[in-house]
Amino acid sequence: MADPSSKNDRPWREFFDAFPFHKYLGIEVEASEPGHARIAIPTGPSVDGGVSGSVHGGILAALVDIAMLEAVLPTFEEGDQPGGTIDLGITYLRPALGTRITVEADVVRRGREIVHTEVSIRDDQDRLCARGRVLYKIRRKA
Repeated sequence: MADPSSKNDRPWREFFDAFPFHKYLGIEVEASEPGHARIAIPTGPSVDGGVSGSVHGGILAALVDIAMLEAVLPTFEEGDQPGGTIDLGITYLRPALGTRITVEADVVRRGREIVHTEVSIRDDQDRLCARGRVLYKIRRKA
């Protein structure tokens, strides 16, 4: 597991850990390295509200975006600055049920200004519940 407390080479780590929405969701960073990340959340009343008592689809979409950032930000080079999510798509395959949801993001391609990532959401029985795709913009400092 990556050390999420290491702030020397991860300037965003402190911000992410303190972000109120991340705290509300109970996000645990299990891995965050260049091109790959894995986060998890416990299920419960604060995130449930979907079909059959599953995790709400809007929460799952937010987790796609959050996991993507955990995979993309470690790929930043000197002069790179966050530009924001350009496009986010999610396909819901089954209700996300159980006690814990795990979200894994992988960088598929990183260009100079656009990063393409794919994200998988799994329940506590390792069943694939949703797939996400995200395009993220990197601004280059002149």
